[in-house]
Amino acid sequence: MDILGIFGILLGILTIILFIVKKFNIIVAAPIATIVVLLFNDVNILETVFGKENSYMSALAGFVASNFAIFLLGSILAKYMDKSGATISIANKVLSVVGTKNPYNALVALFIISALLTYGGINVFVIIFALVPMAKPIFQQLNISWKLVIIPVFGGTSTFTMTMLPGAPSLHNVVPSTALGTTLTAAPFIGIVTSIAAIIFLLVFMKMMLSRSLRKKETFEAEHSVEHSEDAMKRDLPPFLISLLPIIVLLAIILCFSSVSNIIIVALIVAVGLSAILFRKQLDQQKEVLNQGANESVTSTITTGSTIAFGSIATGVPAFKGVFQLIQSIPGPPVLSLMIGTGLIGGITASAVGAIGISVANFAPYYLDLGLDPETVHRAIAIGSGALSIVPYSGFLIIFNKITGLTMKDTFKNGFISISVTHWVAMAVVVILTLVGLA
Repeated sequence: MDILGIFGILLGILTIILFIVKKFNIIVAAPIATIVVLLFNDVNILETVFGKENSYMSALAGFVASNFAIFLLGSILAKYMDKSGATISIANKVLSVVGTKNPYNALVALFIISALLTYGGINVFVIIFALVPMAKPIFQQLNISWKLVIIPVFGGTSTFTMTMLPGAPSLHNVVPSTALGTTLTAAPFIGIVTSIAAIIFLLVFMKMMLSRSLRKKETFEAEHSVEHSEDAMKRDLPPFLISLLPIIVLLAIILCFSSVSNIIIVALIVAVGLSAILFRKQLDQQKEVLNQGANESVTSTITTGSTIAFGSIATGVPAFKGVFQLIQSIPGPPVLSLMIGTGLIGGITASAVGAIGISVANFAPYYLDLGLDPETVHRAIAIGSGALSIVPYSGFLIIFNKITGLTMKDTFKNGFISISVTHWVAMAVVVILTLVGLA
């Protein structure tokens, strides 16, 4: 086992975390941490970082090429919804339904909306681009801590609807299905039971954090209310149905034409075009909306791509084979080591989808040979992928902080519990079901 190489991987992870804590941009931190990993592994550093194939730069370029259109159009759509006042109009309607006396109802409503959108197949980045501007005036009018927004959004988008619930169209469910020849509804009993456990845990956690915040008399905080001042709340707003129409059209196109290639991009183009027409009275300078959305999308795309590129190199060095051996020796039922191993990869790559891709290629054959059912392997890999997918250098978390104006200190703890700890609960349920012969 290459102890020095494994040490290099760990040191690289610590390096990227330290840089993030010190508030360096991930675009700077990720390549430096990659070089740290490579210094302790017997590979060509220049070729591995700057080469045209199987390198840091090629991984970054591949991610940008595959995802930039979604980030660009999603960011522009979010700007249209925000600057036109459509998000405030929608928020006012939500508040009129759930009321203002019980803030918990508003958090649950946001949680349900996030979950439904994710289970409907909407890209999680598109959801946060759309939901965060909508959530802000709700939190402002209720005067509750803006830091709490991460719980319903992350809980709804990145837990049971992403990895557990049978039939989910997410990549986290599609990738193992394709690799193992299983269906999207693989291991339905495991999926349903773990989903119920996850929902209960999230609702209880959300209630506890809200109660604690109210006891501390935390409020919305002035620094987060710049874009939605009292003047903004009173300005001429588009009607509720008009405000909601671009989102409805976006969802309808994606759901009705889900088998069409690049349908998310097509749906976003239609939604952006519709927004430009519907909100023209509220927006005197649409050029500024387009420019702001475009500028923010570039940073968001490269930020996420940088974390993916670091993870691809860290899990691609020869020493990582030793990590596989350690994972396979974990005591307990085989499904436990499979989930822990997949989760560990998710922590290194800061990507649940990346962890699944590596796990189905490198772990699945070993566990299938042990006699595990392919459907159980499918669901275990999907659930395990979320166990450590939230780390300080997660692109999803960094972009969320950028959109909300919050800091890593504000969001990491609640984000980690909302996603990672929820998946630990689900993993424990899977192990229990296995031990009693129900999985």
